[in-house]
Amino acid sequence: MDYKKLINTNIKKLRQLNSLTQEEFAEKVGLSLQGLSNIERNRYQPNAKTIDNICNAFKICPAELLLYNQNNDNEEIIKNIGFLLSKCSKAKLKKIYTIISILIKL
Repeated sequence: MDYKKLINTNIKKLRQLNSLTQEEFAEKVGLSLQGLSNIERNRYQPNAKTIDNICNAFKICPAELLLYNQNNDNEEIIKNIGFLLSKCSKAKLKKIYTIISILIKL
């Protein structure tokens, strides 16, 4: 999976979802219009400060920016959950399993 491209694509989707023009959003996050355009067209990868500014504007954390997709189907959601779980320790996985088991019973 191309995570750099995914981040850039999700920035554009979130901007559009929030009904912001490129100009409005670029100003809000401290970018030039050309800079934002280059990010959205995957010509430039935003640095950590820019990602932080974007996440603050959308009130999300960077992980949400990476995993955001408004049109997720179940298969893609499960794949994203699997990706997140693969980074967890055995102890954390046991806790997550317990929580999921409880939630499914609700």
